[in-house]
Amino acid sequence: MNYNKKTIEDIDVTGKKILMRVDFNVPRDKATGAITDDRRIAETVPTIRYLLDRNAALILCSHMGRPKGQRKEELSLLPVAARLSKLLGAGHEVTFCSDIVGEEAKAKAAALKPGDVMLLENIRFLPGEEANDPELARELASMAELYVNDAFGTAHRAHASTAGVAKYLPAVSGLLLARELKALGGVLTNPAHPFVVILGGAKVSDKLGVINNLLDKADTLLIGGGMAYTFLRAAGFGIGSSLCEEDRLEYAGEMMKKAASLGKRILLPIDHICAESLEEGASPVTIPGETIPEGLMGLDIGPKTGELFTKCIAEAKTVLWNGPMGVFEKTAFSAGTWDVARAMADNGGVTVVGGGDTAAAAERFGYAARMSHVSTGGGASLELLEGLELPGVACLQDKE
Repeated sequence: MNYNKKTIEDIDVTGKKILMRVDFNVPRDKATGAITDDRRIAETVPTIRYLLDRNAALILCSHMGRPKGQRKEELSLLPVAARLSKLLGAGHEVTFCSDIVGEEAKAKAAALKPGDVMLLENIRFLPGEEANDPELARELASMAELYVNDAFGTAHRAHASTAGVAKYLPAVSGLLLARELKALGGVLTNPAHPFVVILGGAKVSDKLGVINNLLDKADTLLIGGGMAYTFLRAAGFGIGSSLCEEDRLEYAGEMMKKAASLGKRILLPIDHICAESLEEGASPVTIPGETIPEGLMGLDIGPKTGELFTKCIAEAKTVLWNGPMGVFEKTAFSAGTWDVARAMADNGGVTVVGGGDTAAAAERFGYAARMSHVSTGGGASLELLEGLELPGVACLQDKE
């Protein structure tokens, strides 16, 4: 995939009316509807300010949740418009449009003046969005002169507002999307060595393509989280009642053989933090060695593994991390993820954190600001690391 795409800095945006895809799919309190984490909104502010400073008029569109083509009040973007107004500051109040491509939206879009910002209602309220309906894409495009994609979190989706609209308007990336492509694309195409990849999370199946793609590029893979137990079982160790994907045992074995044939290292946990269950009140116990006794399940890497992983990370010049080392949301099983986050923060080289739970962990432990890059995309970052083409990127103009 070509990561070298034109950005808003490569073209003349002065005075243009711009349709901009953003990712405002932010978490909200179920009881009150209040936004609980505005990071994804804040990350788009530099692109928005850049365009407003050049007298552009912006029509922002985003999804929230999975309304499946139905209008759902609890998934309205109205609260997002208010939060974005606060983040932009005085003089930049964001107009909210409860319409998307109807008469109201088109009238409000036509009335926008240089420096104005309007946010359309949740684009997924229309069934044509996820179906990449050409007519919806055409209607969206009809309101603007230029399309800017700054929504890395949805760049792996071939939807009307992420890919379809680029057939009808000149299309370039925003500053956030450009930063994501530079950071993640950089570790894939030109990492400084030693290059260490840390993979965790629950399932091997979520990371099949990532492991296969990165084995050729990385020097060492550190594997923790639930996926580590499938690898340990494939290597012949007992894993008690730990999570294991039986249908991935052969794959895990093949990857370990491939690593050995390439002269690469795959390091698995050498001790564990376990419990009988994840029920409240279950007592954590440290199990030395790779084997987990019957009746216990592994829920975090152990302290010796934390030391081993920390040492590998300290020696690396490039570190890529995707997936927590344990059930980090529970304090008793968070130490391994904490160790990795701290080691990356202390590393003086390039440190890149995949999105989703990994980004949440880095934020929670207070280390996100010390990383080179923390991605805003979960599924998108995974697919990019697999080497797959992202429709929302492929549709943008290439740099010459």
